[in-house]
Amino acid sequence: MELKKSDFYFELPQELIAQDPLEDRSSSRLLVLDKESGEVSHHVFREIIDYLKPGDCLVLNNTKVIPARLLGVREDTGAHVEVLLLKRKEADVWETLVKPGKKCRPGTRLSFGDGLLRAQILEIVEEGNRLIRFEYSGIWEEVLDRLGEMPLPPYITHKLQDKNRYQTVYAKYEGSAAAPTAGLHFTRELLAEIEAKGVIITYVTLHVGLGTFRPVKEENVLNHHMHSEYYEITEETATLINRTKQKGGRVICVGTTSCRTVESAADEKGAIHAGSGNTEIFIYPGYQFRVLDALITNFHLPESTLVMLVSALAGREKVLNAYGEAIREKYRFFSFGDAMFIH
Repeated sequence: MELKKSDFYFELPQELIAQDPLEDRSSSRLLVLDKESGEVSHHVFREIIDYLKPGDCLVLNNTKVIPARLLGVREDTGAHVEVLLLKRKEADVWETLVKPGKKCRPGTRLSFGDGLLRAQILEIVEEGNRLIRFEYSGIWEEVLDRLGEMPLPPYITHKLQDKNRYQTVYAKYEGSAAAPTAGLHFTRELLAEIEAKGVIITYVTLHVGLGTFRPVKEENVLNHHMHSEYYEITEETATLINRTKQKGGRVICVGTTSCRTVESAADEKGAIHAGSGNTEIFIYPGYQFRVLDALITNFHLPESTLVMLVSALAGREKVLNAYGEAIREKYRFFSFGDAMFIH
């Protein structure tokens, strides 16, 4: 079987890439797509509540983005370096992306914030990533909060004024290099209203890696290797999701990360099992969803694995038609952009 990358291409005008978050999170626009008929309608995000029914289960990813972008210098030459924290390997050892990387060989020492944080490159691992050991006094989280910047996606060129705007209001467990952006549209008030309506709200944790922005290079999509991400599902969440399915309610995931988490943790019969692990699940057309019934998501990059995931749910043609409509209506795209509900 072959699935072509170019089948997921669409022309996106540069000015539709949202550069800044909206003042009010829930005032984004919402495009609703019926996955059976392909019908599209236009709303404001807070109207999502009209599409949720008592007995539905809304699954949110409560990961927290760390200020993972560190700007520093090499101690030997004073040359500027940028280090992006990808994955914690042990206490103070991280797998990182170093730019420019060529001369940063094992043994190279780096300094950040006038020596407040120092580091040594230990080894070069797959894809040219570096393992780095950090040295500091005090508490790691506080040092990072002081020196680190939010690792915004490459297509956002504006500086973020408020760090919390690249964080969901329910972010809890630190570990992501990127935000689960579909969740950025929810306010605490909207979540309280949804709960009051009789919708069950539950949380999974998936730490989003930068691989989420990695372009698909293979023309045959099936040759693309997905990055691995760590997830956790509690007993309570597994029980709530399983009970929802048994009672005929819908499982509605907020974001592709929540979707990939529940699908990774489900068995053949669609039952969710509590636990933790790494997932490399790649969802593309032809995939049979075991758990998810509907999805709240943002608008994604052309030819990305995320466009392939939403196409698996609603069909490639329906998704590309809806995207065409969103472009004509001048919806805002990507991380700080508008939202879509596929049901």
